[in-house]
Amino acid sequence: MKGPLFYSKILLFGEYGIIKDSKGLSIPYNFFKGALKTGQNLSESAQKSNKSLKGFVEYLKNLSKEEPNLVSFDLEALHQDVAQGMYFDSSIPQGYGVGSSGALVAAIYDKYAEDKITVLENLTREKLLTLKGIFGKMESFFHGKSSGLDPLNSYLSLPILINSHDNIESTSIPSQNSKGKGAVFLLDSGSTGETAPMVQIFMEQMKNEGFRKMLKNQFIKHTDACVEDFVNGNVKSLFGNLKQLSHVVLDNFKPMIPAKFHQLWKQGIDTNDYYLKLCGSGGGGYILGFTEDIDKARTALKDYNLEVVYNF
Repeated sequence: MKGPLFYSKILLFGEYGIIKDSKGLSIPYNFFKGALKTGQNLSESAQKSNKSLKGFVEYLKNLSKEEPNLVSFDLEALHQDVAQGMYFDSSIPQGYGVGSSGALVAAIYDKYAEDKITVLENLTREKLLTLKGIFGKMESFFHGKSSGLDPLNSYLSLPILINSHDNIESTSIPSQNSKGKGAVFLLDSGSTGETAPMVQIFMEQMKNEGFRKMLKNQFIKHTDACVEDFVNGNVKSLFGNLKQLSHVVLDNFKPMIPAKFHQLWKQGIDTNDYYLKLCGSGGGGYILGFTEDIDKARTALKDYNLEVVYNF
């Protein structure tokens, strides 16, 4: 038995900012994917996934009791399938900021939610917010606190534009240009990052008035501008704003950037060959890069594993 595929996602813009109502833009990334499977003689990783699902089932039981109006599941079928060895077979790396738990949450909702909102419906803003709310509660099992955006992206497999906390919509982004020199890419930091501790550092910093001011006047300002530019295809303006954003992150989010990348980050800003930013909460996993000339970026980053996700 094998369920439908759910893909990873990339939050191009909005990490940390969306906690404080910045704009955001999230796109599906079909290179990594996962599906629910059931089998006997499970591998070590499948056993680990199955064990995690057992805990998740208990969590969803409580969620259904505590918030019966939010979501209800066919818990009997879910319980039975997990007992028979169901696991999430996934190529999505964990702790890399590309939505491994989001894809799992989407798969479970798709298969076991009762009265579910489907992708084929007319997805009004209300329906999207309802889904986001359900997914946020479900994914909290893995992260402690979740916006629900990763599962939403995985479930719909559409780019999602976050205008503000309670205003989200599916959107279209400029078509890829396979011959284009401009690119968005992923850089492998070679280590995993944990979301919860990074968010904790951020929340601690938010107690500092100077940090809050910087977030509002610089970080959110440049994030919002990047989202507008990207969606509208304003490449020239986009790279001006990206440079500013990369600078603000390097100056104010150092704990979220693995130490060995501080110099590389600065080098991009100084040479304009590429600009780096956080992919998800940071601390490890992937780093997101943008370049107007992918050949230049490849040369400058030749010692690193670089994966192009979008050309323009």
